[in-house]
Amino acid sequence: MSAVRGEPLETRRTTPGERVVVMGVSGCGKTTVGGLLAVELDGSFVDGDALHPATNIEKMSAGIPLDDDDRKPWLREIGVSLGEAAAAGRTLVIGCSALKRSYRDLIRNVAPDARFVHLHGTAELLRERMQVRPGHFMPASLLNSQLVTLEELGVDEAGRVFDIASSPQQLATDAVTWLGSEAPTGQA
Repeated sequence: MSAVRGEPLETRRTTPGERVVVMGVSGCGKTTVGGLLAVELDGSFVDGDALHPATNIEKMSAGIPLDDDDRKPWLREIGVSLGEAAAAGRTLVIGCSALKRSYRDLIRNVAPDARFVHLHGTAELLRERMQVRPGHFMPASLLNSQLVTLEELGVDEAGRVFDIASSPQQLATDAVTWLGSEAPTGQA
């Protein structure tokens, strides 16, 4: 079993069968941090982009932002994946932008115990990261539309904001610590 800062996971008070959505705008590190977090939690990682219908990928590749109707089936699929993991008692981490409260609500309708790790950074850092990513379908030109769409986690949502100025490994470590905390809901 992997350890975080020298402490075995068994003592970190994480629950078997965690369901975590690593959220944020494009370029924040959802895939990298989500993969590291899944390893730390001894679970699986799914890049939410892989669950998009082909029509969504085509639109984004053409520089066309998705609308809410485009996102609904995708968000439901994310919730279904998390719900299936819950039913099987498996830990699952999914990377998903989950930019609006209504999007997170759609996910929670199917997976009510999902918790959200929101990776957040400056527009400059995000744009810089997007411009050096090889082969990603999301162009940096859509970053502003995502930042405008982004709704911060509400205090009543099971989630916390993490600053992407930290290294991906540090973000994963901090997320494991938060997930194992006494009060896993809210942003405190």
